[in-house]
Amino acid sequence: MPVTIADVPGAVVAGMTIDAGTVESPSLLQVGKPNGNGGRSDAADPTTLSDVYFRVGGPHVGKVDTALEVNSDDVLIDHTWVWRADHGVEPFTAGVSGDTDRWRTNTGRVGAEINGDRVTATGLFVEHFQTYNTIWHGEDGTTVLYQNELPYDPPSQADWQQPDGTLGWAGYEVADDVTRHRLYGGGVYGYQRNAGPGITTESGFEVPETPGVRLHHVATVHLDGVGIIRHVVNDVGTQADPSNQGVPEYVVDHPTP
Repeated sequence: MPVTIADVPGAVVAGMTIDAGTVESPSLLQVGKPNGNGGRSDAADPTTLSDVYFRVGGPHVGKVDTALEVNSDDVLIDHTWVWRADHGVEPFTAGVSGDTDRWRTNTGRVGAEINGDRVTATGLFVEHFQTYNTIWHGEDGTTVLYQNELPYDPPSQADWQQPDGTLGWAGYEVADDVTRHRLYGGGVYGYQRNAGPGITTESGFEVPETPGVRLHHVATVHLDGVGIIRHVVNDVGTQADPSNQGVPEYVVDHPTP
């Protein structure tokens, strides 16, 4: 069962690590009930998550659908690390360093799902989930500093491909129906080591093309391994691949002013 916070203003959760168990949980931390909070949020007294960490696998098997689910409005996320273990000390053997076993055993579909409006994240770190690491549905969201590593361990491109044929999932996704969103400073990094000739991700960041959704100073980087990130934002930006390992591919503003 997840840790849950009611739809109330002023709740504070701080200095906490939430570890996934061997039986899949729908979430590890759920803030507010799905489908809204009935107007009980308070921007002057927000529910706050400070230094809250999530771990799915690593020292042992872990399973979750969505690690962090924020449904309430006016939530402040003040430094959180949401991590699925695509490397660890479990005795896995299939694939590079046991990655194929790990992909099939340490399961985590989504890292952070933000459904509430006016949610602000300062220091949002989400890594290695098996579809979207972060997906933002709420309006008027703001992120200041986002860091993501795509999963190391997909066994094949078929395992890292959307049903419509899109290659991979963006590390930061703003849903198509969102009209207002801001991201200041973000990086999506690729290190796929488990499948040759390589795992391709179409875009590091994926957002609707609308004037109210703006990204400032974002980048993709090929860290190591055989993976490719074709674009930084949507179809904009230079490919990050082994030919430019360790070199950030930047988009200063999207859309261009």
